Amino acid sequence: MTAGGPIPGPDGRLRCPWGLSTEDYVAYHDEEWGRPVHGDDALFERLCLEAFQSGLSWITILRRREGFRQAFDGFKIASVATFGEADRERLLADEGIIRNRAKIDATLANARLLATWSPGELDTLIWSHAPAAGRPAPRTVSEVPAVTDESTALSKALKKRGLRFIGPTTAYALMQACGLVDDHVAGCVARGGR
Repeated sequence: MTAGGPIPGPDGRLRCPWGLSTEDYVAYHDEEWGRPVHGDDALFERLCLEAFQSGLSWITILRRREGFRQAFDGFKIASVATFGEADRERLLADEGIIRNRAKIDATLANARLLATWSPGELDTLIWSHAPAAGRPAPRTVSEVPAVTDESTALSKALKKRGLRFIGPTTAYALMQACGLVDDHVAGCVARGGR
């Protein structure tokens, strides 16, 4: 094994090093990260959480995920699109989420915009930017990019359609989390676990 390559967990199975950094990460790493996510509401949740994560560690978001789900009515686009000023003030005071005004405003604006899209349109747009299959597995976490041509294109496409708070790095994190790419390192038990 090379530095940053897979390491054995308590069960002896090899995992990406970050997947064992805290107990919270093990289930997320093994069961969710890198697995395909479809459906507009499910993708809206991941899009929002990745935007809230910007500038913070993912563990901060993961540990508040249930709070986010409660605060944003399960990330149902149709519901969040109806949130008004009282909801905005409620969110800004909610200690169960990240109380960042710009990120909250972007989430509400994005929901209002997405509510005007046809069912499945967000899913189709995001998945149309999945890279071609056959990309070699990274051997170490240092080989995993932060931005790719596809994530830059996805970010541009989402921004062109009016969505906010989704730069190329956030778009790539979304692609990783939602299974558009499989960045589990070679030898990881979760690699190819689609």
